[in-house]
Amino acid sequence: MAIRASVQADSEDECVEGLARLVDAGFVPIMMPRYMIDGRWLARAVPSPQPAQPVKPAE
Repeated sequence: MAIRASVQADSEDECVEGLARLVDAGFVPIMMPRYMIDGRWLARAVPSPQPAQPVKPAE
């Protein structure tokens, strides 16, 4: 998937909250919050794959 959303925050709690908001919006976490060497926290998510369309039985 080429689309990615990132959360950058000053604290772990803020990063977790931002990631939770992305999940609520239909994203799937691909990187849980991590402390980066620049003193910030970073997390990433991608859009959830579309569910398969149900197949209607033949009549």
